[in-house]
Amino acid sequence: MIVTNSAKLQSNHSTNDTTNLVDVVLIGSGIMSATLGTYLQILEPDWTIYMYENLANFAEESSNSFNNAGTGHAAFCEMNYTPLNKNGEIDISAAISVNESFEISRQFWAYLVKNKRLNHPPSFINNVPHISFVWGNENISFLRKRFYALHNSTLFSGMELSEDPKQISQWAPLIMDGRDTLQKVAATRMIMGTDVNFGEITKQLVTSLQRKPNFYLHLNNKVVNIKKNLDTTWTICCTEENNYFFKTTIRSRYVFIGCGGASLRLLQKSGIDEVNGYAGFPVGGKFLVTHNPNIISYHQAKVYGKASVGTPPISVPHLDTRVIDGKLMLFFGPFATVSSKFLKNGSWLDLFQSLTCRNMLPILHVGKNNINLVKYLISQLIMTDEDRLKALREYYPQARLKDWMLIKAGMRVQIIKKDDKQGGILQFGTKIISTKDGTLSSLLGASPGASTAADIMLEILGIMFKTYITSETWQKKLKEIIPSYGKDLNGNLQLTNKIRSYTCDLLKLNYVEAK
Repeated sequence: MIVTNSAKLQSNHSTNDTTNLVDVVLIGSGIMSATLGTYLQILEPDWTIYMYENLANFAEESSNSFNNAGTGHAAFCEMNYTPLNKNGEIDISAAISVNESFEISRQFWAYLVKNKRLNHPPSFINNVPHISFVWGNENISFLRKRFYALHNSTLFSGMELSEDPKQISQWAPLIMDGRDTLQKVAATRMIMGTDVNFGEITKQLVTSLQRKPNFYLHLNNKVVNIKKNLDTTWTICCTEENNYFFKTTIRSRYVFIGCGGASLRLLQKSGIDEVNGYAGFPVGGKFLVTHNPNIISYHQAKVYGKASVGTPPISVPHLDTRVIDGKLMLFFGPFATVSSKFLKNGSWLDLFQSLTCRNMLPILHVGKNNINLVKYLISQLIMTDEDRLKALREYYPQARLKDWMLIKAGMRVQIIKKDDKQGGILQFGTKIISTKDGTLSSLLGASPGASTAADIMLEILGIMFKTYITSETWQKKLKEIIPSYGKDLNGNLQLTNKIRSYTCDLLKLNYVEAK
């Protein structure tokens, strides 16, 4: 067992003995737990916080640089956030919500840089233009509608639209060189887009948390059970790696489960009613990656396409410039994989162990109602190297297979939820599950996850710590951490420019004034 800032715990099952009572337990060491822990350490510096991680190091699952898309989801280029409604009009509500959330994350990181909890911003965030790229009359019409719908929003001021191949070639030459000159194309660009290394942010946050004497990181510790006590505290039972029979227990006033796909099973073990009817559908991903400097230097952008008809949002293809550990790389994908694991380092039994009499019916209904998804996954599983090269050439016409290598990314467990009308529905996004008293909370789902971590954790603070968050002390500190706290940026030009100027200055990003 690896424990930092702590002696080995003594076993204690009594709810009357307060020897091992701590304030907060964080399960998982990814971006979500690290963000919540950082908030709490700032707001309540005297609280004792324990973090448990199953692996030998932190930030190795969904937050890891190679397991996370790293786009810095701001809805600048992701067209799935702006669907057509029944009237044929673009619905921008999701795009506004995602962008507002990402601006909160940027404010949070800026505050942490200012207070030396995060160091050297270029190590985790860099300007990379966000481009939406389409071809064909129908898709061009959609992109044009999307542009004009977003252009009226304060948050998307500065977005450019072009249907001129020469202009698009200047923005992203790689996607235009060698393309059929008769093919109609269109693109939008936001030059204030970013690439974010969430693995690096997480590592720096946990390292910062460790500097305080009342934070304890327990690596190689797997949480195997969670039970609520009569006094409203929670008992958490852990085992050490390769030593399942040696168990330790700890009691906590509050518990946050932020361990990606593994969260579902722990919620089920906790016995809370709120998780009944929920199931998980694990989908993995693979990416083509090139380290060839001649190719990378020719493409400085994140180019997102449009998902094919009948395919899920997770299938949206993108050709991404990434900055990982100071090195430029180019990613293309994703290519979906199917597994019964809920984590990249999980067990093949994860899916089967999560099945209950209450979630089997929703799973069957989702399978029945999502035939296109099933077909899509099958088509992905039988793809050859030549098939993947063909997909890449739609975005990089002159691509050669020898310049690219296929890597395995992380697992994403999509939410399946019981539904009275449809029996069960598949949800794409992030869902908060909490007990009525708020003493235990967790997250289920995936994208845009990491990009909106600071905002999601603000919501968690409001759910778990209701009596604290309304206090004058917390309100004052939260407004210091998030200058726009409690206010919307969209529609407020002056505030948007003030906030973006502030965050760009501290995060060393290019500032683009909204007009």
